Amino acid sequence: MENVILTVHLILALLLIGVVLLQRSEGGGLGMGGGGGGGVMTGRQAANALSKFTWLLAVGFLITSITLTVIAARNATGGSVLDQLDIGTGTAEEESGDTGSTGLENYAPPPGVGQPATPPAAPGTAAPAPATAESPAGEAPAAPATPPPAN
Repeated sequence: MENVILTVHLILALLLIGVVLLQRSEGGGLGMGGGGGGGVMTGRQAANALSKFTWLLAVGFLITSITLTVIAARNATGGSVLDQLDIGTGTAEEESGDTGSTGLENYAPPPGVGQPATPPAAPGTAAPAPATAESPAGEAPAAPATPPPAN
């Protein structure tokens, strides 16, 4: 039902825009450039018809607006929109009793995230060796194992 009223509301809005744009600012309406006699409607009759049709569309637009507002108020939950969001604070889960997973429990950050950044080396000096996953920052990397020389 709400979709039908919304569709009628949008059609009324478009028709109202069209009818208002057809009217002349002096109140002539549809009598643009035409001479006096011989027509089905004179300039004044066209203006009266357009103004009546504009009022009819405006009343219909207001009625559908109020109806949509009443329907939206009836369907409202009474809480804030922020109460409905689950942004990790745990308040929405605690109130609703929902303890379902959010899908982020097994998330691992990309490599290198959270590690301290090494400052760039000064010109003319050797750059420090980057920390690897095997050797935490602050410890020197282990020397590679070499086979004993063969005699």
